[in-house]
Amino acid sequence: MAATETLIAEESYGRFSTGILPSHVLKRLLEQKREVLADEAFAPGQIQPASIDLRLGPVAYRVRASFLPGPQATVEDKLKTVFMHEVDLTDGAVLEAGSVYIVPLLERAAFSPRISGGANPKSSTGRIDVFTRLITDYAPSFDRIEPGYHGPLYAEICPQTFPVLVRKGSRLNQLRIRHGAPVSNDTALRRLHELSPLVDGEPNIDQGLALSIDLRGNADVGKRIGFRAKKHTGLIDVDKVGLLDPADYWEPIEANARGDMVLDPDEFYILVSRERVAIPPDHAAEMVPFNPLVGEFRVHYAGFFDPGFGYEAGKPPMARGVLEVRSREVPFILEHGQIIGRLVFERLTDPPPEGYGEGLGSNYQRQGLKLSKHFRQP
Repeated sequence: MAATETLIAEESYGRFSTGILPSHVLKRLLEQKREVLADEAFAPGQIQPASIDLRLGPVAYRVRASFLPGPQATVEDKLKTVFMHEVDLTDGAVLEAGSVYIVPLLERAAFSPRISGGANPKSSTGRIDVFTRLITDYAPSFDRIEPGYHGPLYAEICPQTFPVLVRKGSRLNQLRIRHGAPVSNDTALRRLHELSPLVDGEPNIDQGLALSIDLRGNADVGKRIGFRAKKHTGLIDVDKVGLLDPADYWEPIEANARGDMVLDPDEFYILVSRERVAIPPDHAAEMVPFNPLVGEFRVHYAGFFDPGFGYEAGKPPMARGVLEVRSREVPFILEHGQIIGRLVFERLTDPPPEGYGEGLGSNYQRQGLKLSKHFRQP
């Protein structure tokens, strides 16, 4: 990149010319109507330390199957082949478990040539087993926006366990925007841990930072190691906080003497990492998706860890990773300390003015084993 272009990038996006864009840069871009546009004014609290919450539009389309448009088609083109019926979200509507819906979002992309995006479900979305992915026109993959893309954004939503009540403006997924193509490697990750511990204890770093599972219990929760979702429950209003009784939706799981548990096929579990984690204020992390080499299960739908998550200057890491786990076709035995995922870290172009938890109303800053914000906390 030419020196002039580098200078412009640094002036526009922060200290570094490549990396994830922080909240103050995102706010400025939105005010200037650059990179992400919206049919309605952006709402308070929509900008997170290193991401933007995306909002559902006023209509959902029930479809018979998930799809990707591929390089030759728009989402509208594909919708014509799988459309079943339309659902009005203006005043709220129930999305049924096991059904697939496509929802045009209020936001759309107007990306510059060196701007790209990645999406993930919000933490609270993943913890109620709502599988949601971002789709763009001509997309070869989910949850990615290619550099230079101009066009609409859509959410594919499939509640897996609980029926959910959503409405226009509900926020189920979030978008990270990156300038350039920052490269992360294990050497840089080890150096980062030396400067600011990423986990309590010795880190396991190999193509990212390994997280393992706690199946023995800890000082936070005693012998309780997780929750299994009940079937045939009431619905969950995704916009209502702290109202639901956990006992109506979840069965607690206690540790056994062996320190293991069996994941039953098609069951949904909330478990927790053995390690405490801290994300430095100038970095963000993402959990690597399901890896078939480590077992027949999917872990952590909501893969974003914000800058400042579990972090407090001069103190050890303070937050455990809460993990959404679903087994595949066969029962699978998890054992205490087994590696169940890896965090990949990326630098921000600039630290945000406020990290996760710093006066932002963050729900999971010092979390141990914790259900989503929709449930009353003990």
